[in-house]
Amino acid sequence: MKQNLQQIKRAVSGDIQAFADLYRDIYADLYRFALYTLKNPADAEDAVSETVIDAFTSIKKLRFEESFSAWIFKILSVKCKRRFLEYKNRPDELTADIPDTAASCDLAEHLDLRASFFQLNDEERLIISMHIFAGYSSREIAKILHKNANTVRSKESRALKKLSDQLNDSHKKER
Repeated sequence: MKQNLQQIKRAVSGDIQAFADLYRDIYADLYRFALYTLKNPADAEDAVSETVIDAFTSIKKLRFEESFSAWIFKILSVKCKRRFLEYKNRPDELTADIPDTAASCDLAEHLDLRASFFQLNDEERLIISMHIFAGYSSREIAKILHKNANTVRSKESRALKKLSDQLNDSHKKER
C-alpha cells in the first residue's frame, strides 16, 4: 500500500472520510493477512473489523504518519494472536476462494502451496504471514510476539523448509 501521508495526517486530526479512504485502500491486505493466518473467513472478517475499530478510536495516538501501515498490521497481528488462543481446538474452515494475484501462477501449484501452508502450525503461519503479507522484519515480528529475533528467524526458516519439503513430496507423488 502506497501511503498517502496527507490523508494519514487528516485522519489523525479527526477527518473521518480520510480514515475511511485509508481503510478502503488497505482492507484487502488486512483481510488476506487475517484469512491466511486464521484460516477462517468469519474470524478474519471479525479480526479486521475489530482492528479497524481500534485503529479508528486510537488513530490520534499515531506518532509517525509513515508508520500507519505497520501500526495497523500490528493491531491486526495482536487480534489474530488472541484468536489463536480462543479457538485453539476449533476445526479449520477455510472455504473462501482467495483470488490468485499472480497471473502466471499455475493453479495446481497454487493449491498445493495453499494446502501446505495450512499444514503449518498457528505460530508458523503467523510468522510467515507477518513477514510476507504485512512486510514485517524478523526483529519487528519478534517484538510483536515477545520472542527473540533469532528465534523468529529460525522458526520462519524451519517453516519455509517444511513448506518446501511438503511441496516437493507433493510433486513427487504426482509423477
